[in-house]
Amino acid sequence: AQQLMESGGGSVQAGGSLRLSCAAPRADYRDYCMGWFRQVPGKEREGVAVIDSDGSTTYADSMEGRFTISRDNDKNTLYLQMTSLKPEDTAMYYCARRGAYWYRCQGPDSRDFEYWGRGTQVTVSS
Repeated sequence: AQQLMESGGGSVQAGGSLRLSCAAPRADYRDYCMGWFRQVPGKEREGVAVIDSDGSTTYADSMEGRFTISRDNDKNTLYLQMTSLKPEDTAMYYCARRGAYWYRCQGPDSRDFEYWGRGTQVTVSS
């Protein structure tokens, strides 16, 4: 019932933009650290970015300033704005939250997150 659900994935040409959304319906969503992660077959899950309840953000170095994480607490929604997309960005993208509202964000480390969505596929053509 109270689950995370990603949307907004699809196919885009290199250099294009895409915005992913994650619905987080639980009532205390605004108190949680939230994150975006991605994974391709045969590789480890990679952190993208995290955002804390106070709006502070931390990005993985590999994102090179092209991605922006944000949250709209009034809509119970997490976003990932992606620009200047590259074929290397092709992956399944997941949103996640930490297991308790008093756990603060530390960085985009998947081991810190307990609850996950099912993912949305992003494919960038060369």
